[in-house]
Amino acid sequence: MTNLPRLSASVAITLACLLAPVAQAQETAPDAATPPAQAEAPAQQPAAPAMPAPAVPAPAATAIEADPAPAPAATAPATPAQPAPEPVAEFLPQSMQDALAPILTPPARDPNLPHDLSPMGMFWAADIVVKAVMIGLAFASVITWTVLVVKALELWGASARAQNGIRRIQRADSLAAAVAASNGRRDAVSRMIRQAAEEYRRSQPALEIAGDGGVKERVDSQLDRIEAIAGRRMGRGTGVLATIGSTAPFVGLFGTVWGIMNSFIGISESQTTNLAVVAPGIAEALLATAIGLVAAIPAVVIYNVFARGITGYRLRLANAAAGVRQLVSRDLDFRGLAAKPGE
Repeated sequence: MTNLPRLSASVAITLACLLAPVAQAQETAPDAATPPAQAEAPAQQPAAPAMPAPAVPAPAATAIEADPAPAPAATAPATPAQPAPEPVAEFLPQSMQDALAPILTPPARDPNLPHDLSPMGMFWAADIVVKAVMIGLAFASVITWTVLVVKALELWGASARAQNGIRRIQRADSLAAAVAASNGRRDAVSRMIRQAAEEYRRSQPALEIAGDGGVKERVDSQLDRIEAIAGRRMGRGTGVLATIGSTAPFVGLFGTVWGIMNSFIGISESQTTNLAVVAPGIAEALLATAIGLVAAIPAVVIYNVFARGITGYRLRLANAAAGVRQLVSRDLDFRGLAAKPGE
């Protein structure tokens, strides 16, 4: 029985020697979050409750239990956490994730850019000179479309009346019948008929002496004057279209140059070449050129359409004048035959 305490003391010393390196490794480990209770648990296992503890191993056990707990590591000052970008799709290949990242996770909006990049927003943000150019070009565009509506109705009505007058002249057998068919109308062809009849009436007493050469000449003069006046009146307003079509692009270009000049001045003042600083001014400048083209292109097209339409209208007036000359010549030829039955 006397060997039992010695045996248990040797067992305790052996366990203490084995557990000492383990405790030292736990103290020097990087993870210092292990609670002290877990570190002390192995040291308490070799103590048997039923056996008396010998006097020799007691200091070793006490040394093991007296080891201080590992001191917590010094914590760094807290920094504000920044939100990490959400992954696009972890199951996709990395190349596809990089390609889809700008679409699925767009970058934050640059605060230097204006809030409204629509045409109206760029207009209100533009320089006063660029604004004046845009307003002038918009007004020119309104004039273009107004002339289109007004002149289209006027040209259509005048051409229809001229064609009706030509048909009346073709159906008439004499100048007097053509005057009666005109019935007080005020279109160009009706004026031709009435002016020719009035000149014939005034020249009739001298026809036997002077002949019919002077009458035809005077009638031709009256018809040419009426034709020129009608053509000039129909072409009124188309000169504005020609002016707008030729000058609007240059006016818009002036606004563009002015806006780009302001953009470069802003670059020099801000001492930065950031695109967010330069882009708004350039966009406003290019808007002026766009409005200039919007005003000029329809003006040129409409002017060409009206030029062809007015040429056709003048051709109808020339046909009507030729018909009136035929009526005057016929009346001059038949004036002797009309006077014979009365003799």
